[in-house]
Amino acid sequence: MFVRRVGNSHKYKIGTEVFCIMIKLTFLGTSDAVPTATRNHTAILLESEGENILVDCGEGTQRQFRKAKINPCKITRLLITHWHGDHVFGIPGLLQTLALNEYNKKLKVYGPKGTESFMKKILSTFIFRGKQGLEIKEIKGRFLNEKSFYIEASEMTHGAPCNAYAFVKKGQFRIDKKKLEKTGLPQIPLLQKLKEGKNISYKGKTYLAKNLAFREEDKKVAFVFDTSMNKNIIPFVKDSDILICESTFASEMQEKATEYRHLTSTQAAEIAKKAKVKKLILTHISQRYEKDKKRILDEARKIFKNSFLVEDLETLEIQ
Repeated sequence: MFVRRVGNSHKYKIGTEVFCIMIKLTFLGTSDAVPTATRNHTAILLESEGENILVDCGEGTQRQFRKAKINPCKITRLLITHWHGDHVFGIPGLLQTLALNEYNKKLKVYGPKGTESFMKKILSTFIFRGKQGLEIKEIKGRFLNEKSFYIEASEMTHGAPCNAYAFVKKGQFRIDKKKLEKTGLPQIPLLQKLKEGKNISYKGKTYLAKNLAFREEDKKVAFVFDTSMNKNIIPFVKDSDILICESTFASEMQEKATEYRHLTSTQAAEIAKKAKVKKLILTHISQRYEKDKKRILDEARKIFKNSFLVEDLETLEIQ
């Protein structure tokens, strides 16, 4: 089905109907520990509900923002999976860029145990021009619960303290316009009550929200980077609309993957299948597959058909 953007907004047309994009993902970096000519270090930007959440910040991330034509000052939160260099070397440069561009928000930084100490070391190691306001938290479980979304963390196994993350856009009540028109109800201010799932009374008659409105399903995006297979992964990513999972090695290097506490493409696919996710995105690809990336994808698709291998600066949008 062809979907067309309306202007520069996150609105799209399908036929004559206009839909808003609920979640947009921009893959700023998709390599593993060593970047290549086509793949930068790991970083993904999630845009939804007025939030611009950066997941990891590998070296060169601020330049990837420029290539993607995204202003880095849009960032509202930074989620750090773990403190290996390929996931965090871009933080000092990003902080300097924000300060020099008069970023006027307090950047909220979340990560596993040790995050507060590492962030303090970054701030004391480099000489920054200007100051950037920061709020730093070491988190686990559901650490953020806003009106329209929440974010959870789950501990992974990678030697260093490491988190996987899940962003969940809460399903909202939507009005069935055809049914509403038949009632003859004035739309304001009663419409807002229906959107909140509340029954309404009008001229002595009660109208049930369940008959005039419906609740959308939650939309879930899970991020699993740098981990060996462990018991936490499948229940944590279960029923995700999108699972973004590291696939550092092909299956023939299972022993090496186990040694370095990483996942293979087949393991990523097995996770997706068992967790009943809708779409698997493979990332964090080793440089050794730069000229043979199709192998990674083919292995995954043998187990989980709806697998995709992402490239730098590609975007994915969820309605």
